[in-house]
Amino acid sequence: MAQISNAEKDSLYIQQVENQKEPNKVLHAEPLYIDLIRDLGARRGEKEWNLGLGLTDNLKFDSYEALIEYEWAPMDRLGLEVELPFTFYSPLNGTQRDSLPSNKLNSIKIAAQWSFFVSEPMATSMALGYINEFELSNFRNFGAPLISGNVYNPFLVVAKRWGTNIHSLIYTGPMIAQNFETQKFHTTYDINTSFHYMITGTRNFIGVEFNKTMDRRDFDMTIRPQMRLGIADNLMIGIVGGIPVSRENERLSSFLRLIWEPAHKRK
Repeated sequence: MAQISNAEKDSLYIQQVENQKEPNKVLHAEPLYIDLIRDLGARRGEKEWNLGLGLTDNLKFDSYEALIEYEWAPMDRLGLEVELPFTFYSPLNGTQRDSLPSNKLNSIKIAAQWSFFVSEPMATSMALGYINEFELSNFRNFGAPLISGNVYNPFLVVAKRWGTNIHSLIYTGPMIAQNFETQKFHTTYDINTSFHYMITGTRNFIGVEFNKTMDRRDFDMTIRPQMRLGIADNLMIGIVGGIPVSRENERLSSFLRLIWEPAHKRK
């Protein structure tokens, strides 16, 4: 039996994703830290659960991040998401516990993403999206008030696959935070770029994200090398490191994402 070349394996896997069903869809590598609401070019009936765990080494304390997230496509090209992100804090040596931020359920995040351009010949997809984040009081003051503010986050995604293995993506938009008590607004702007190499004939990849935030005259960037491994047909794990370019408030970080895609059938 003749062996299948790497190029043929890549071509067969891309065809499995793109050409087996309608409407058209392009295979893209999705970043693991700033992930998308749903695959670009989502098909009706797709769904996915995510569990995330992270650790950040700050200057005076460690912060532990946890999230649970559900995303689904109620119709072709439209993805929806609900996410509950938590943060817990632990003091470092010499830091008083009462000086730490309080543990909290950060917010209730709801989001939508619409893929308005999908081109298989160009291996390119584009989407517009919106995340609304209801910020909650910390556990120390939970319920007083329950919702302390809101974050408005429209965004644009543009992704391109170069050949069969190289993937690039840009995710950008403003984050407008409103404090309900003071009625003040604070705006930052994010530009997140990512580059990935997908391993031949698999969903596994290695890559890097560059998460950049502009805040008035301040500019911060964190470099996040990462890899994704398939451990079953519908189960993957993502491993992410975090290296801040300027260590003003935090040092190294790590993040782990467990991704489960239940099987679905189009009606």
